Amino acid sequence: MFQRIRQRFKDMGTLKALCEGAERHALQDGQQEPGAEHFLLAALDLPDGAARRTFARLAADPDGLREAIAQQHGDALRGIGIDPSLVAPMEEGGAPLKAARALYTAKPSGQAVIHELAAQREQDQDRPLSGAHVVLAVASIRQGASVRALARLGIGLEAIGAAARDELRSTRGP
Repeated sequence: MFQRIRQRFKDMGTLKALCEGAERHALQDGQQEPGAEHFLLAALDLPDGAARRTFARLAADPDGLREAIAQQHGDALRGIGIDPSLVAPMEEGGAPLKAARALYTAKPSGQAVIHELAAQREQDQDRPLSGAHVVLAVASIRQGASVRALARLGIGLEAIGAAARDELRSTRGP
């Protein structure tokens, strides 16, 4: 019982780092609230290395994710008739966004990641929360920036979900 309580405290620390990292990535992108793509970037930053190992299982470069996100944003702008090069100077000249000092909020895709993580924790309480859990949660989302960015990297949702499950199976609980 004591071990389970200790694991919950550790998981809360991981979740805090994940949410703070996702918010930091969102603010860097000029967005006030993080989406699933920002949680995926934050998972790559976690010290457990599980998200990076998940990408490695697919021989995919996790460091290319940020650029893939930026490219898919450009594609979306072109899709609605806006030249991304016209928007870039406005974004570069603006003051960086600051975190809102209210309750933590995320975009719907970010909320979906958090809800999926909670569901995963109910199913598997013995294994510590890791970046692989986040990758698996993002793989459950069927549309949006994270899906398009992964596709730009040549990564399908089924493949990354399977790689995340393999990573989780390779790690032991406490």
